[in-house]
Amino acid sequence: MMGPAHSLSGAAAWLGVGAAAAAAGHTMPWPVLLAGALICAGAALAPDLDHKAATISRAFGPLSRWLCEIVDKLSYAVYKATRKQGDPRRSGGHRTLTHTWLWAVMIGGGASALAITGGRWAVLALLFVHMVLAIEGLLWRAARGSSSDVLVWLLAATSAWILAGVLDKPGNGSDWLFTEPGQQYLWLGLPIVLGALVHDIGDALTVSGCPVLWPIPVGRKRWYPIGPPKAMRFRAGSWVELKVLMPVFMVLGGVGGAAALNYI
Repeated sequence: MMGPAHSLSGAAAWLGVGAAAAAAGHTMPWPVLLAGALICAGAALAPDLDHKAATISRAFGPLSRWLCEIVDKLSYAVYKATRKQGDPRRSGGHRTLTHTWLWAVMIGGGASALAITGGRWAVLALLFVHMVLAIEGLLWRAARGSSSDVLVWLLAATSAWILAGVLDKPGNGSDWLFTEPGQQYLWLGLPIVLGALVHDIGDALTVSGCPVLWPIPVGRKRWYPIGPPKAMRFRAGSWVELKVLMPVFMVLGGVGGAAALNYI
C-alpha cells in the first residue's frame, strides 16, 4: 500500500485498541489515545525504510536517504544469508527484513527501552520522529516537496513538546499500563509494534504479498509471501486502496475513537 493508506490504517488500529481497552473497563487516557494514534500512524510508514522511493526516505532529508540505503543493503544481506531453496533470487532488500514480525518486535522493544532509560529527551526524540512520519503520511499531498520539510519538522517538534508536556501531568498517561516507578513511557513501544505489523498486513493484501512470518519457514520457503488468494489482492495505489480501503480506515478510526472515549 501507499503511505497515506498505511498511516490511516495505523491510526485506526490504535483507536481500535483504545475501544477494546474501554470495553474491557480500562479506558485509555485521551492523551495516550491521541499520542498513540499519531505514533502508530507514523510507525506504519517505518517498514519501508528499505525502499529509496518511500515516503520515509525523504522525511528527514539526507539522513533518512542514507539510512534507507544502509537498511536496504542490510535487508538484502539477511535475505541472501537465510533464504531457502524455494525462495527466489532478488536484487534488493525491499519487503524482506523490515517487513517481518521479528523486526516489528525488535523496533518496538528498542523504543520502549530507549524511552525508560534515555529520559525526557529520548521520549521527545521518539515522539518527534513519529510525528514527522505521521504528518508525512496523513497529510501526504500537503507535505510533499523539499520546501515543506522544515515546516513539517517544526510542526512535529512543537507537537512532540506539547504531547510530552500533557502526558507528563498526573493521570494523563505517562505511566499508562506500566505503573511501577521508572516505567513511565514503557508503553511507547506498543503503537510502534502495532504500526509495523499493520503495515505488513496491508502489504500482504497487495499482489506481492509480505513475508511477515520470517524467520519461520513455510514449506520450501523461509521468506514466504503471506497474503489472501491472488484474486483478492490489489496493486499498491489502485482504486481499491484509494476508493475502498482508505474510506473504511477513516470510518473505523472514527468509530474506534468514539468508543475509546466512551461516546458510543
